[in-house]
Amino acid sequence: MASLRKASKTNARTYRERSQPSSRSHLGFLEKKKDYKERAEDFQKKQNTLKRLKRKALSRNPDEFYFNMVKTQKVDGVHQEREETEPSHTEAELKLMFSQDQKYVTMKRTSELNKIERLKSNLHLVDNDTVPKNKHIVFVDSAREVKEFDAAKHFGTHPSLVNRRYNRPTLESLKKMEIRGNLNKGDLEAVSKEKQQRYRELVKRIQREKDLHVIQQKMEMKKHLMEKKEKRTKLEEETKTSAPVYRWRHKRKR
Repeated sequence: MASLRKASKTNARTYRERSQPSSRSHLGFLEKKKDYKERAEDFQKKQNTLKRLKRKALSRNPDEFYFNMVKTQKVDGVHQEREETEPSHTEAELKLMFSQDQKYVTMKRTSELNKIERLKSNLHLVDNDTVPKNKHIVFVDSAREVKEFDAAKHFGTHPSLVNRRYNRPTLESLKKMEIRGNLNKGDLEAVSKEKQQRYRELVKRIQREKDLHVIQQKMEMKKHLMEKKEKRTKLEEETKTSAPVYRWRHKRKR
């Protein structure tokens, strides 16, 4: 049992690497095993990279042509792209192209605003959640009348139209339209489904108009930066929902 107790790992002494002796402190930090592993892994990684590049260079076709062969030049042994002597577009051409993009964004935003107004005029926002829920209170004289109260009879309409907040025709108007009797429940569900679809479309168009408005503001600020060459100070950074804010130095005009 004594031999087993000596061999158990629980009683074994933990391995600790020695530190740099004081007599050799002038030689610097003593490398530990973990430092050697990091250095060895880095060395092996670099050697593998060199082998891969040599293999790639040996397998390359010497007659193969790359455009970077004529578009780059060596500076201190490093390939660098040559700067174009003349810009591909003049400043006036860039401003013209940018103004065309800005007009397109403005046109799309105006189109979205017109479609939003058209949807609002058709829907009237009658069942929107943002509209406060109004209550129609009916006063009666006794508790018996409360129990026997019939809303359809009181308002003179069909029972399936009582809960509607708008377009609740009476029985007389239904007679004139020759649709008195059992209303088709499927038609009412189809109308309600179409109404919800219109509201979802309205929400999407409102969000699209907001995004276009942010893009328009950013493009307007970029246009000011292209036109004004005076010194400026950035007050706010550009975000996903807002354009950057700059302040130009006031220059007195004579």
